[in-house]
Amino acid sequence: MLHSKDVPISQSALLVIDAQESFKLDAKKWERRNNRDFEKNVTRLIEAYREAKLPVIYFIHTDEDPGFGIDHPLFRLMEFIKPRTDEPLIQKNTRNAFTSTGLSAMLLEKDVRRVAITGIQMEQCCETTARVAADLGYAVDFVIDGTMTFPIPNYDNPGEELGVDAIRERTEYALRRRFARIATVAQLEAELKERSKRAAA
Repeated sequence: MLHSKDVPISQSALLVIDAQESFKLDAKKWERRNNRDFEKNVTRLIEAYREAKLPVIYFIHTDEDPGFGIDHPLFRLMEFIKPRTDEPLIQKNTRNAFTSTGLSAMLLEKDVRRVAITGIQMEQCCETTARVAADLGYAVDFVIDGTMTFPIPNYDNPGEELGVDAIRERTEYALRRRFARIATVAQLEAELKERSKRAAA
């Protein structure tokens, strides 16, 4: 796999995956989410990528789950996200952001070889996108504090669940050095600022 250190951040794009109001339909589940700074952190990254004049691409997921149908009133991006006219919003119906979209062609057109992954849910659509991106040859920054998740029930053993801290730990262990660099918002902000300084020098 390509490593982030081998691809300059000038060839990076920010992917904001499924940050949509659909998740708020289940109020009890929403209250149990991790990363209460999710909205603030994703906003910081969007602003940093915009300032660096690098691509920002949004995704919205549709399936048969309540709230995810295209005709549902909650089937829309979260209120804090306001895409610009040159920032694509792509609808997908697979867990990863590649298989059911034209993302690969779009990234090729934009000369992108590195992707920063944020969004919901950490261990599902975000992690799956990271795995596919790595297998397709992209360097991947998995922005752990730019993702969010919820406890996962064990459908084979009712009453048992996997908590959000365990999900985060397992996601980091599964992705690290195999599929992605585990990154933070602050790390990417620093790289983007350093790139801007070099460009201005």
